Amino acid sequence: MLPARRFASPALLAALFACAASPRPARAQEPAPAQPPPAAGLALGAAAPDDLAFTCTRYLPRRLADLCGAKATALVFVTSECPLARRYLGRLDELERALRARGVAFAIVAVGPQDDPLRVADLQVGAGLACPAVVDPGAAAARALGVGRTPEVVVLDGARRLRYRGRIDDQHRLGGSRPAPTREDLREALEDVLAGREVRVPTTPVDGCLIAPPAPPPATTPTWAEHVAPLVRRSCVPCHRPGAEGPFFLVDYDDATAHAPTIAEVVEQGRMPPWFASPEHGRFTNARALTTEERATIVAWARGGAPRGDPAKEPPPLPDEPVGRWRIGEPDLVVAAPSHFEVPKEGWVDYQYIVLPLTIAEDLWVEAIEILPENPRVVHHANLAAVSLGPDGNRVQQFLTGRVPGGGPLLLEPGVAARIPAGSVLVVQAHYVTTGRPERDRIAVGLRWARGPVRKQMHVLIVDQGRLEIPPGEAAHRVVARKRLPADAVGMGLFSHMHLRGRDMTFRARRPDGAVETLLRIPNYSFDWQLGYVWPEGAMRLPKGTTIEVEGHFDNSRWNPYNPDPARTIRWGEQSEDEMFMGFLYWVDADERLDLRVDPATGRARPAPRGRQF
Repeated sequence: MLPARRFASPALLAALFACAASPRPARAQEPAPAQPPPAAGLALGAAAPDDLAFTCTRYLPRRLADLCGAKATALVFVTSECPLARRYLGRLDELERALRARGVAFAIVAVGPQDDPLRVADLQVGAGLACPAVVDPGAAAARALGVGRTPEVVVLDGARRLRYRGRIDDQHRLGGSRPAPTREDLREALEDVLAGREVRVPTTPVDGCLIAPPAPPPATTPTWAEHVAPLVRRSCVPCHRPGAEGPFFLVDYDDATAHAPTIAEVVEQGRMPPWFASPEHGRFTNARALTTEERATIVAWARGGAPRGDPAKEPPPLPDEPVGRWRIGEPDLVVAAPSHFEVPKEGWVDYQYIVLPLTIAEDLWVEAIEILPENPRVVHHANLAAVSLGPDGNRVQQFLTGRVPGGGPLLLEPGVAARIPAGSVLVVQAHYVTTGRPERDRIAVGLRWARGPVRKQMHVLIVDQGRLEIPPGEAAHRVVARKRLPADAVGMGLFSHMHLRGRDMTFRARRPDGAVETLLRIPNYSFDWQLGYVWPEGAMRLPKGTTIEVEGHFDNSRWNPYNPDPARTIRWGEQSEDEMFMGFLYWVDADERLDLRVDPATGRARPAPRGRQF
């Protein structure tokens, strides 16, 4: 039961409305805001040092020159947890859009101890910001520029001289907000700089959130045995073990100490372990991200001499790896490409389409599929689909799986199988990359037939947009695609695919009752680490008629370090210098009851399947 509420009397309400409706008296000329005491750090009129360093949302080092505009630059210091900073993000977006054509550049600079590239990218995408967002490690740039609170702004002119330091305006304060600011301090400062005159009010007080100093190192250095080994075992070893993608092993203490400086750097940056899902949306079983405290523990250990501690307290040794090359175990059938592909030593390599030599006379039912290159270092990614070939063109009948950096093979839960339709052929789309020397590769595909009764068929809903036209220089070009589910569904997981200009992708479920749920937000999409996001079994239920909406942004600007040509209009294409926009939902029909028995020798079902086909 809701608690009783105390309401104002009718007389009081009438008086309040009368006050609200009465005209405001004329306001005298506002005095200039009181000048705060001089800030430590860079003096007004001095040039900002060129060596100010930041980390962008793609985990790359960036310099002040990368952020600066032709005529003026506004560096807006924030933390992801400061409510006052969050309140101003919409205002900053309006200012940035209004002034970008006049040579003003904005950048969001995150300085919170918990802020990493994923968090600041999530802040950027959630607020709809097109300007760059970076992390200021240890708040070093903030200290150098004399910034002590958030949201505090530093304005530099075209020569990078400090012209303004202070608040955005005085509308939002620690104690509350007023309907409108009495003076738009940041806008006025930028207008003065653009007009080539002295800034009328060069400093203003900022009463936002204090920027915390870097945390001191722990009094006691963590040890490998008690503190670090369990974290590495959970979050690092899946990739850093024999047969996986990692460039070195981390299965024991000797492995870890040999790479301790590298571990400290990539863990502190948040670059490793790779994970790109916003923590605000969804729960995924394959998440390997470390918390802020866990990252601090690993960094303190690596930079504190990497002590081993008591070996008796280390986790037990890993079980022996399965014999053979296949992560799905020994396949029932291996089908290899008819011949080797010769990879040149340099340059772009067009996507290769390889038709595997397998005749499919009847439906085949598989519970595990793995794409295995002979030479993994030359394969960036590869996709596998069942395709019908015909004189009027080829048609994908069933997308099956892919091999992507950081991903794993298709391993379906008991009772679920993928169907390879009769009359189709298996086609591999392979993206080869050069290594600086001539190479060769031959791709094979391993299939493991379904064991036990098959109750449900795996389906893949591909939500894509082929009509792309990304303008030159556009930093956040928005694209949306939608598709509707034809049955009550149980979601298995999600996967995203864009190319080098892909910036972010968000999946939403718009249910028939009008409810909207964000299923997944990938705020800093990585072409090099195309991960899948797996839900707990049976946890994600989506009713028939639910629309799966996928929204994303492309960065075709010079700020994107991987952009092949910012001056080019980008359209849909299969090559990396073109673009794609594809969201994948793996699902099963909640009401389907196939009850198939699969021949363990051939992969064929007896009797023929009667389940729904989509």
